[in-house]
Amino acid sequence: MGKVYVFDHPLIQHKVSLMRSKETTVKEFRELAKEISMLMGFEATRHLPLEDVEIETPICKTKTKMLKGQDIAIVPILRAGLGFVDGMLALVPNAKVGHVGLYRDPETHQPVEYYCKLPTDIENRQTFVVDPMLATGGSAIAAIDFIKQRGGKHITFMCLIASPEGIEVLQKAHPDVDIYIASKDEKLNEHAYIVPGLGDAGDRLYGTK
Repeated sequence: MGKVYVFDHPLIQHKVSLMRSKETTVKEFRELAKEISMLMGFEATRHLPLEDVEIETPICKTKTKMLKGQDIAIVPILRAGLGFVDGMLALVPNAKVGHVGLYRDPETHQPVEYYCKLPTDIENRQTFVVDPMLATGGSAIAAIDFIKQRGGKHITFMCLIASPEGIEVLQKAHPDVDIYIASKDEKLNEHAYIVPGLGDAGDRLYGTK
């Protein structure tokens, strides 16, 4: 079973609280999303493999450690997931970025793919699927399904806020995927919004309603 990591770092908790506030502006919300994704990405990449390499400093030759050539892909779920990309790229500027677009069918209420563009070598990459909210879990499950159908194997899911219900269904659907969460909230309400949550992350990122 994949692990669930809920961050307790004071900086992350502080910034999540700022994002929750309805007084936070669009500009501030975007900046906070970038900052939090960088802080989360720092920890989520902790297990990337290292190898010994020989370099020459201005003083002498020495053996030191560098990443073992494991390529990374960042895959935001459109559109709100885009708010997480810049922070991750600041950490790993050579990562490739894919995109998965989903909408919910009004009759079946199931996620439907309308766009999916991934790196051609996705099967060889450590893939970070990013979306601010894990509510019902439907979009996250579908996005990971699409990535696996195209060969993706090494997948981590990162989100800002998650409901207990969303965590449970994602774990059941994809038990091999680790989940990184900035805040685990109380519940879903009758409209499938996370409580206390922060509203619609896409609207708050892009100033729409």
